[in-house]
Amino acid sequence: MTYKTDVEAVDALGHKYRELTKEIRKVIIGQEAIVEDVLNSIFSRGHCLLIGVPGLAKTLLVNTIAQTLGLSYNRIQFTPDLMPSDIIGTDILDENRNFKFIKGPLFANIILADEINRTPPKTQSALLEAMQERAATVGGKRYELGSPFFVLATQNPIEQEGTYPLPEAQLDRFMFNIWLDYPTYNDEVEVVKNTTIDKEVQLNKILTAEEILFFQNIVRKIPIADNVLEYAVKLASKTRPQTTDAPQIVKDYIVWGAGPRASQFMVIGAKCHAVLHGKYSPDIEDVNAVAGPILRHRIVRNYKAEAEGITVDDIVSKLLR
Repeated sequence: MTYKTDVEAVDALGHKYRELTKEIRKVIIGQEAIVEDVLNSIFSRGHCLLIGVPGLAKTLLVNTIAQTLGLSYNRIQFTPDLMPSDIIGTDILDENRNFKFIKGPLFANIILADEINRTPPKTQSALLEAMQERAATVGGKRYELGSPFFVLATQNPIEQEGTYPLPEAQLDRFMFNIWLDYPTYNDEVEVVKNTTIDKEVQLNKILTAEEILFFQNIVRKIPIADNVLEYAVKLASKTRPQTTDAPQIVKDYIVWGAGPRASQFMVIGAKCHAVLHGKYSPDIEDVNAVAGPILRHRIVRNYKAEAEGITVDDIVSKLLR
């Protein structure tokens, strides 16, 4: 896989993205924005938190994307009795009385952390090192994970009994917080038609792991104008009530704003968004396109906002306007 110039490589990524979405549409009806955000995070080396009620094809989406990307995929069902060793793996004594490391399901390219908030923080934290360092440490020894490595975690927003809210430090590791809504009427009709007949869909592999790593590097090479980069940083800064340029709505309703990781993700996300839409450099429109799901889980509302029904999305929308 060689391209004469970076421009050719950018064009190739845009072409591959269109092929991917066409292939994914064989299985996933609608949800175009969700698919785009998930693919954006993959090409940006990020992770996703998907929040939606049961039955919206979250697991199917991940499985479909894994197949079209030609990547290894493991699903981990998070439960209250899950232990860190169940995820990472453990040392066992072999027949020669030597310790041997048995890898857990974390050692794959794509990990679906299903209902991540149903397991205690001790087990949730087992993902922290993996998400940040792309490695796991067991018995003082470090094990590198597969590359590329991508975590997609899901949560059910309507049933909160027996759950453990994710700590802010772990939430911050997710690039996108994506809300899945119900399909439109026409999309739901199409879903029911396709899933109530004996129909087998064959998915083609569009990209290899090596190509994904190559395109991840290409996305980071995309140039960005100073004013666009500064816009992203100022946008993150305006969510912090302690800053002088914070608007009144932030001072009234926000306890804590987004950190520098939000600025980084908005810039890299805007670069990827531009490439996927046929541009060679991002503009403010691209920053705005990715700002919502990036800022959503990094802003903490106060009691006044909760009492008045002011959501984080309401505040972010006003900042973008």
